[in-house]
Formats: sequence, structure tokens, C-alpha cells
Amino acid sequence: MAIKADFHMHTSFSGDSNVPMEEMIQRAIALGLTHICITEHYDPDYIYVPGQHAIFELNIDSYLYELLKLREKYKSQITVGFGVELGLQPHLKRLLAVYAKSHDFDFIIGSSHLCNRKDPYYPAFFEGRSEDEAHHEYFTSVLECVKTLPYFDVYGHLDYVVRYGPTKNEQYTYAKHADVINKILSHLIENEKGIEVNTNGFRAGLNQPNPCIDILKQYRKMGGEIITVGSDAHKSSEIAHEFNQTCELLLTCGFKYYCVFQSHIPEYLKL
Repeated sequence: MAIKADFHMHTSFSGDSNVPMEEMIQRAIALGLTHICITEHYDPDYIYVPGQHAIFELNIDSYLYELLKLREKYKSQITVGFGVELGLQPHLKRLLAVYAKSHDFDFIIGSSHLCNRKDPYYPAFFEGRSEDEAHHEYFTSVLECVKTLPYFDVYGHLDYVVRYGPTKNEQYTYAKHADVINKILSHLIENEKGIEVNTNGFRAGLNQPNPCIDILKQYRKMGGEIITVGSDAHKSSEIAHEFNQTCELLLTCGFKYYCVFQSHIPEYLKL
């Protein structure tokens, strides 16, 4: 497996996983990975729906204590990064600025789980309009987030919205939303921010990662080079999912390297 680093995974410190951190680390070692980054969810002011059980707050002190203990235990076998996945919303600018600087994170993913106070994970986001209209609202929201909230190293699963639509990506193309997506990519590149290649798209039935192949090609065409690869694993069996296929895909898109981060500084590894 050419890609040896999984830079997006969750453990029992995230509200939507119940897997012990040590189990995730041991599985990554068994797969031959050299680097991982734990990126627990922190989505302040998340809008919960009735019956939802996952809570996207984070006990950062307990999380860090466990990570440092296990990092030391397994240091001869794997490098374990201290990360977080921030749920970006424009009105949280001040709060997220303080949070991002108050801990010595190695790596921060910025993600849009809410779009105008609604989560595309739930069908209500798509009701009463076309998927194209819903996608456009989401991408417009992402553009506002990247311009307003620079407190991240890479932007996560950029077309996350597509996973959960009524027809997933059957009707979706980058070309339909190229104007706003290109503005997102341009802003990220100009501000030395990267994007994540999130292989959960394969598990979601899209037959490609998030973002889609055409967005990855466009990012590279525009000069983008900073990419990380993450499985978005919430259980150990999902770690490094479809990494071989993703490596071939990235080479096809024109990439020669992917990144790992330490203290927010990217290191380029050959594909």
C-alpha cells in the first residue's frame, strides 16, 4: 500500500464512535501504516434533531491524556498525531479562533457539517427542492466558511453534501457548480490551505472519494498541492479503506505526493 498515513479517524471520544483509541492504533499498525492522526469531532452549536444520539462536543483534556499515553506506548511502531475536526459555521469565528490556538494540535480539519443550520445528513435538507439547488446552497455555504474561518490546515470532504442526497451522485457533477467550487479552491490555494481526500465516499456508494475526481483534477490544475488522505473511520475495520485505489486515482489526477502534518507543518510523502 503506497499511502501509509490515515489522517482522518474517530474514536470513542467522538460522539458517533464507540471504538477505543488503542484499538484504532493497533489496527493501523497491523495494516502497515506509519502515520495516523486522530481527528475527533468538535461541532459547537450543532443543531440536533429529535432522536439523535451522537453529541459532537469533545472533552479535549481526556482525549489528549489518552492520546499522549498511547503515543508514547506505540512510538516505535507508528506516529500518532493530535488532531481535531472542527465543524465550521460562520457565526463561530471568534470561538473557533480561540479553540484552535488554545491547544497544540498537529492538524486541524475544517468541515461543513451544517449548512445554514441544517445538516445534509438528514433528508429534510433536500426536501422541497432539486438536488442541484441543495448542492448549490451547500457549496455557497462552504465558500463563506473558508473565507470567514481560516482555522484549519485542510478542508474536509468538500462535497460531503453529495453522500446523502436522494440519488447520491447520480445527477451531481462538478461542472454544474464549477463557478463556486473554483472560488473555494482558489481561496484555499491562495491561503496555503489544503484539501482532504476522504475515502468514505467509496463506503457511501459514490464509487469515488469526497471530493469527486473532477474536483481533485481541478484543484491540481489550479496549482493545489496540499492533500491529505483520510478514511473518516469510525471503527477499526474502516481504517485505510480503498487507499490503493485512491493512490491510483491521485496519480491519474496529476499528484505525486500526499501530506502528513506535525505542528501544522505539512511533510510531503511520495505516492
